[in-house]
Amino acid sequence: MIVHPSPPAGTALRQRMIEDMTVRGFTEKTQHDYIRCVKTFAAFLGRSPDKATAEDLRRFQVHQTQAGLQPPGINSAVAALRFFFTVTLDRPDLARRLTLIRQPRKLPLVLSLEEVTRLLEAAPGPKYRAALGTAYGAGLCVSEIVSLKVSDIDSTRMLIRVEQGKGRKDRHAMLSPQLLELLRAWWREGSRRGLMLPQGWLFPGRNPVTPLSTRQVNRAVHAAAQAAGIPKRVTPHTLRHSFATHLLEQDIDIRVIQVLLGHAKLDTTALYARVATSTIRTVMSPLDRIWPGPQDGARPDG
Repeated sequence: MIVHPSPPAGTALRQRMIEDMTVRGFTEKTQHDYIRCVKTFAAFLGRSPDKATAEDLRRFQVHQTQAGLQPPGINSAVAALRFFFTVTLDRPDLARRLTLIRQPRKLPLVLSLEEVTRLLEAAPGPKYRAALGTAYGAGLCVSEIVSLKVSDIDSTRMLIRVEQGKGRKDRHAMLSPQLLELLRAWWREGSRRGLMLPQGWLFPGRNPVTPLSTRQVNRAVHAAAQAAGIPKRVTPHTLRHSFATHLLEQDIDIRVIQVLLGHAKLDTTALYARVATSTIRTVMSPLDRIWPGPQDGARPDG
């Protein structure tokens, strides 16, 4: 019989998990999410999570499903609890009892060129117009946008330096002439208002010492979409999806798009091939090569 050493309890157990995550380079957000998931599990148990059994884990996942929690939420809890039991408690036998839920892969929502134009025109001010323009013009995630510094814009080489972006890797994104104009317009306005500090944030918040929050950018996108009369549920990531899809429709090599997006796997980028409608329309069906087609004026349902 294997005897496991007793782990620290309460606050000490939480601190140990934080230390384990810090050593492995987890971001602050990931640490916060993992701790929250373990706290939720402990609340369900009604006792310290290090006293959990395999049956407790099964009951917790049944509870999540019955409560209507969607697969992304369930899988986030699985990741957090697997780390907690495998690393912090050295109980991989319990971690193996957790089940990941297969998620249906949905096509990303993409805006048309006309909708993107209307959205940017309806953005609430030059700062948000430049931020949304960066999401669409360079294909950046919202977390990458709010982390940009003024010094990250290289107008000589027409590049944007993205530090610790997608996959926690540094990369360069494209800087188009039109995006540069949007950024310069915002820089002039921000400087006039005293918001642009030397070596400071490209998109500062109300206090120029701190950057704009991702929540503020999300609110700006929703407000712009409503003002532009776009009924779709638009988020900053919608602009990133649109960037990739529109490049693919311009016949840009998918491997180039993969690099621009910071994707580790080509399969992830290939998803956009399923929504690149102009690319789909240019493909000739094999039926058209062998069948003369309907007579002129004939209705499809006639």
